[in-house]
Amino acid sequence: MMPFTDEDLRPPVESIIKNKIAPMLAKDGGAIELLDIKDGRVFVQLQGACVGCSASGSTLKFIVEKELKAAIHPELEIVNVPQGMENNLQEL
Repeated sequence: MMPFTDEDLRPPVESIIKNKIAPMLAKDGGAIELLDIKDGRVFVQLQGACVGCSASGSTLKFIVEKELKAAIHPELEIVNVPQGMENNLQEL
């Protein structure tokens, strides 16, 4: 069980994505957007050059997930939302 509410998680998650993760992805033409946080699950969408890139799974696991878990909480779950699934987060 997460010791934080989803509302508590939003500011630090947004900050880390904006200040650490987005600049790393931008170097390769990629981008990331925070879509929502529900029950400790962080829904993001890799964009730009990340879409369809074979390394996007590794990017999610070893950059996005690693940064957020290290900075906030080791049990955070990061979910990449495929293009077109933005309105169906409950299905992921």
